Amino acid sequence: MVSIIIKVQDLIDERGLSQKQLAEMTGLRRAAVSEICNNLRTSINREHLEKIAEALNLSNINQLIELKVEQEE
Repeated sequence: MVSIIIKVQDLIDERGLSQKQLAEMTGLRRAAVSEICNNLRTSINREHLEKIAEALNLSNINQLIELKVEQEE
């Protein structure tokens, strides 16, 4: 089984930011940031990911997204 993990909450925690601050930095709605941080969205707007990456000064998509592969037994 494969799942995609969005690591935004980890990134803002590392930087000492809040979801509210990230929303202000990106111009995204606080509810949208919360859903992304809590991996509740089934689809994420590419523009949102770009805004988050820019706000957090990321240089590699792997800092933002993780592909998790679980072995089936």
